[in-house]
Amino acid sequence: MLGSVLLCLGGLGLFLLGMVVLTEGLRALAGRALRRLLSRFTRSPLSGAVTGAITTSVVQSSSATTVATVGFVGAGLLTFPQALGIVLGANVGTTVTGWLVALLGFKLEIGTAAFPIILIGVLIRLFTGGRASSAGFAMAGFGLIFVGISLLQQGMGGFVGIITPDSFPGDTWTGRLLLVAFGIAFTLITQSSSAGVAMALAAVNASAMTVQQAAAAVIGMDIGTTATAVLATIGGSVYAKRTGYAHAMYNVFAGIGAFLILVPFMNAVERFAPRLLASEPELVLVGFHTFFNLLGVSIALPFAPKLAHLLTRLVPLKLVSPGHALDRSLLDAPAAALDALGATLADLTATTFELILQLLPPVEARGAEARIAELRQALSETREYVENIRSSPDEGWTYRRHLSAMHVIDHLDRLADRCSESERWAILKEDPQLAMITRELAPAVNDVRAALVHGERTVHEEGLEAAWQLLQHQGREYRERVLERVAVGGFDAVEGIERLDAVRGARRVAYHAWRIAYHLNRCRAHGAPAEGLEGTGVLPHAEAEPPEPN
Repeated sequence: MLGSVLLCLGGLGLFLLGMVVLTEGLRALAGRALRRLLSRFTRSPLSGAVTGAITTSVVQSSSATTVATVGFVGAGLLTFPQALGIVLGANVGTTVTGWLVALLGFKLEIGTAAFPIILIGVLIRLFTGGRASSAGFAMAGFGLIFVGISLLQQGMGGFVGIITPDSFPGDTWTGRLLLVAFGIAFTLITQSSSAGVAMALAAVNASAMTVQQAAAAVIGMDIGTTATAVLATIGGSVYAKRTGYAHAMYNVFAGIGAFLILVPFMNAVERFAPRLLASEPELVLVGFHTFFNLLGVSIALPFAPKLAHLLTRLVPLKLVSPGHALDRSLLDAPAAALDALGATLADLTATTFELILQLLPPVEARGAEARIAELRQALSETREYVENIRSSPDEGWTYRRHLSAMHVIDHLDRLADRCSESERWAILKEDPQLAMITRELAPAVNDVRAALVHGERTVHEEGLEAAWQLLQHQGREYRERVLERVAVGGFDAVEGIERLDAVRGARRVAYHAWRIAYHLNRCRAHGAPAEGLEGTGVLPHAEAEPPEPN
């Protein structure tokens, strides 16, 4: 008895470990392709549901799909109703795991054959890099899943005749409710509905439970995942909370519906496919799991816009500082965190550029000190968030986006320093020649600011680069004129130095504004310039940062 218990626990543990390894490998392997699929093919709640189901079945993780979706909504790439479709579809995608377990684990019984699969996968992981390494990791996880299923079968075999369907609540309303509660508790403990489905399949396979009893437990397991979703919203952004609540509301709704149709479904199977129920009970169980999720999504999709409207009212956007608006629940997914970060960096850039416009001639700036202090606080909070994102060169374009985000923060910080140099700005406004030199900078800065305010994802960095180049050229000419005036006594030395310092400051403002626009475009981009670089360890050509003007 004790040996059987230990085999079941070990099998369950290996199954969970295999799911984690498989998910991590597939997520790294799919990489940018998964994110491109989510963003490109989601145009409505219906297309979102299809996309969510496909991506979840590919990466074997609804949480990976949901996290990416939250990042897209936070970055403005998807509307919440579109994201809601993805969340609904992800529930259907998770049922694929049950089919894999039932068909490969119990019908083909590949548990023993999985050992060499694990070895090959581990060797690939150890001796290769990039996408091949991720594929090896996924292969090892795949093998672990079926070794775990094999141990579960062996362990459940030890309970034959000891644990029978009579050991569980009977076929009554109360009995089914108790089994639903059991399923909820099991998922809360294991934090995985897939593990619960695997355990239910093992129990059915060993005749320890009837299909109807196992189906009631599976309903509870689906409902139990809502606790994980709601807990994940703690400390998350508004978009994460809306997504988590939507997931919880749908699963409860689908669970209630599944509970109501369970008996009619089983009666229909007994009447029209009795042989299937007798010979393939595992397939009937996973079929019911898929059926009620498909039915639930089909019913919920037409109401997705209304549900999105309800959640938008229940969880409204609040005016908070940029640092607090960043979603810390995304930090474990660098690409999703960078999606959300891009929107904050765009807001900070628009705010900083507006401040520059108010400081440039001929505008008379008022209250600049307070705005600069607020900007510094927001930059500090955002920098702390950026530093907590963890990426590596192996992540390709995601790594490059992370570097660009840090460049944006650095240049914004330097611009904040420039904005606080009130004496330089005063000289720019007092000297007509300096005001003339800087006249090309204001339109270029305003073009970028207006594009960001209107939600455009790409800004025209070329205008700022041209303004910087012009300031470089005209600044040199101005420098020569000032030195000549000092030489003939037109200016004293101190005044000459102040004017040279002012034009130097203007050149630096133009430079930092250009580099901010340059890196902001790359931080907010979702596709690398060259296909196939994601996850290979081969980075796109990195242009050297031009030296800051003296």
